[in-house]
Amino acid sequence: MADEKKQDVEIKLVANAPVPETDLVVKSDLNAPEELPEEVRKKLEKTKEESKTNKRKIRKKKIDKKVSVGVAHIKATYNNTIVSLTDQAGNILAWASAGMAGFKGPKKSTPYAAQIITRIAVEKAKAFGLQEVSVLVKGVGTGRESAVRALNANGLIVNSIKDVTPIPHNGCRSKKPRRV
Repeated sequence: MADEKKQDVEIKLVANAPVPETDLVVKSDLNAPEELPEEVRKKLEKTKEESKTNKRKIRKKKIDKKVSVGVAHIKATYNNTIVSLTDQAGNILAWASAGMAGFKGPKKSTPYAAQIITRIAVEKAKAFGLQEVSVLVKGVGTGRESAVRALNANGLIVNSIKDVTPIPHNGCRSKKPRRV
């Protein structure tokens, strides 16, 4: 919300004051997704080029799917964040992980990494016509909330959010007592 207020203030300042040519002009389309960071974009382009050169000659015919409602699976662990977008049956449409986006080490589990990989996955899924998702969140990592927010910010309608983190009911069997 604070970011939205900042953008409103910037727009009002630009609208009320004469704009010299040296000042930056704020984009008018606030609903458009932000551009990916330069390093992430370069890495994705590099992997696309490598995959083009390594393609096999025999390929299966791709079926054009049109899916408007799907499920977003977010797995946020202490070490990584993985976002998978599926149809209602559970067939993967698009996925992204923090390592795939170029994050290494402890940066993979950050909220910023979750935001970036969610944007990448949503861009891939838009080709299938995905518009609405139900979100299933698993894990206790720091990227879980920011990934859900990023889904909404990148143009998908979030119908429901459900926490499916596995919880042990009684745990492992305890050790038998030591006999002395």
